[in-house]
Amino acid sequence: MSVVRGSISALAKTLVFTVFIPGTVAGYIPWRLRPTAGAATMGAEEWAAIGVITLGVAIYLYTAFWGFALIGGGTPAPIAPTKILVVRGLHHFVRNPMYIGVGLVIAGQAWLFHSGTSPLFGVRTGHSPPLRGLLRGTDLTQAIREEYDRYRASVPRWIPRNKG
Repeated sequence: MSVVRGSISALAKTLVFTVFIPGTVAGYIPWRLRPTAGAATMGAEEWAAIGVITLGVAIYLYTAFWGFALIGGGTPAPIAPTKILVVRGLHHFVRNPMYIGVGLVIAGQAWLFHSGTSPLFGVRTGHSPPLRGLLRGTDLTQAIREEYDRYRASVPRWIPRNKG
């Protein structure tokens, strides 16, 4: 019963974090930055942009809810980190799949709405001081230093590599 209660708590906290942080950064702000004049992408290009957004959302949701909440017993939020180092799923291929997902959502919206401001916002967000610590995984490094160091040495941060 305790495991189920812990999983529900981790899922609920992940949901709250997702609505407020990625929901704002990848959803609300790029939506507000879209150009008010001019037409959005139409036809096949529109569907391709929506596909990029959908892929980004799927990557984020899979990683945050399955990886962090259910497997790791924590959340993507630094104030409630996972209890174990998550190296399964997409984390087996890259160390930061959630950031890739959020980046795809922002890029897809920029494409969909022909927005030059959204990609600049996305680049700025990735380089902001508060996010730099998150991107480095400092909380996990302090808690499980040796395991994280081995993981960091064998798994690339952003671009998967051929392990064969």
